[in-house]
Formats: sequence, C-alpha cells, structure tokens
Amino acid sequence: MQQMLKQAQKMQQQIAKAQAELAEAELTGTAGGGLVTATVAGTGELKAIKIDPKAVDPEDVETLEDLVVAAMHNAAEAARELTEKKMGPVTGGMGGLGLPGF
Repeated sequence: MQQMLKQAQKMQQQIAKAQAELAEAELTGTAGGGLVTATVAGTGELKAIKIDPKAVDPEDVETLEDLVVAAMHNAAEAARELTEKKMGPVTGGMGGLGLPGF
C-alpha cells in the first residue's frame, strides 16, 4: 500500500510539472502563407492573433475570417500534440485520468 501511495504522489508531481510546462509553452498556427498567425498557450488559451495588412480586403472579409479560423485550428492542433507529448508518458495511456483538457 505504501508503494502505491508513493507511485500516486510521484504521478501527481509529474502531472503538475507537465501542466506547468504546458501553461508556459506558446505555439503558433498560420494560414494563408503567414498572412494570419495565431498564438496559443500549451493549454489552448488564445494569446495573440496577428494579421498581415495584405490579408485585409474590405470587399472579401469572408476570406480573412477563414484564415483566422484556419490559423486557430493549426495552433490548437499544435497545443493538442504538445499535450499528448507531455502528458502521455505521465498518464501511461490511462485516458488522461479523466481530467478536463487531457
């Protein structure tokens, strides 16, 4: 029983470390050949959107909207991959331990 408790405590420490690393990480996603760049934290929180003025066409707002969505999608995918990389070894395929965001 003592051994299981120590293993659980070690896993909690590893999860906390991985979560801290994810919160500090910044990932980017781009669209339109770099016309739109989205930056997110490893937790998926949006940090910034950069839009090149060349992407702004008052006659075609829909394309800009699509580029923003695509950049966000790319950044979110990068955050998901980083989460899997950081949390996978810790949780050992335990389905994220049922924790939100994993």
